[in-house]
Amino acid sequence: MQKIAFLGLGHMGAPMAGRLLTAGYPLTVWNRTPARAEPLVAEGAVLAGSPAQAVRHADVVLTMLAGPDALTAVADAVVPELRPGTVWVEMSTVGPDAVREVGGRLKDGVLLVDAPVMGSTDRAADGTLGILAGGDVTAVEPVLAHLGTVTRTGPLGSGAALKLVVNTAVIGGVGIVAEALRLADTLGLDGDTARAALAASPLGGVVGRAFAEDVHFATELAVKDLGIATGAARLPVAEAVSAHFRQAAEDPALTRADIARAVTRIRKGPR
Repeated sequence: MQKIAFLGLGHMGAPMAGRLLTAGYPLTVWNRTPARAEPLVAEGAVLAGSPAQAVRHADVVLTMLAGPDALTAVADAVVPELRPGTVWVEMSTVGPDAVREVGGRLKDGVLLVDAPVMGSTDRAADGTLGILAGGDVTAVEPVLAHLGTVTRTGPLGSGAALKLVVNTAVIGGVGIVAEALRLADTLGLDGDTARAALAASPLGGVVGRAFAEDVHFATELAVKDLGIATGAARLPVAEAVSAHFRQAAEDPALTRADIARAVTRIRKGPR
C-alpha cells in the first residue's frame, strides 16, 4: 500500500489520520505538538520529529493545517524532500492563492492536489466528509475514499476556492442567526419560540449549526477564513460578520471554542 505522511493532527486531522491507519496504510505523522500524536502512535503510526522527516519516504502526503502561514512553514520544510512521483494532498482551508503558491514551488514530478473538506469532527471520525478536490485527484482517490466523498471541482486551486465560498456562507449565516436572535430578545420574544421559527425557515440548516454540539470549528479559524475571503473580494456582509467573530475571539474562553459558543456572545451584543 502507499506510504502516507499526515501532517497536522488537530481536531480534524487526528480522526482523519486515524481512519487511514485503520484502513491499513503505513502511516507517518507529524504535529507541532507531538503529544497529539500519541494515540495514533499507540495504534501503530510512526511519529516523525519534523515535517521533512515525515515526508521523506512517503508516496502520499496529506496536510491539515491551521492556515496559510502554517502551510508556508511546512512547505519550506518539505518541498526539498518530496520525491518525483509523490502526491501532496493539501486539505487545509487556506484559499486558492496559497495553494497555487505552493504548487509553483514543487519539483517536476511532484503532484499537488487541493482537497479541503466540508464537515466537522463528527464526519471526520466516521469518514463521511465532503472532499472538494482541485487538480488531478486520480492517484489518491482510493486514499481519500476512506475519508469521505470526493467531488472534483476543476483545476488546482478550485477546491480551495469553493471551500472558501462555502465557509463564508455558513459562517455568515451563523452570524445572521445570532443577530436575528438578538433582535428577538430586544423585541421581547421568547427565545425558544424565535429559535424554532428560524429553524423552520430557509435558514434551518444554519440554525442547526449555530447550536450544534459535539462538533468543533474554532472561532479563531472562522476569523481566519473570513479574513481570507474578504481579502479576495469586497464582501460587506462578511466583513460585518467577521467583526462579530473577531470580538468573540478576543475572549480566551472562546478563541478555540466552537463557533456555536460565539453565537451567545454575538447575541448579547457589544460588551
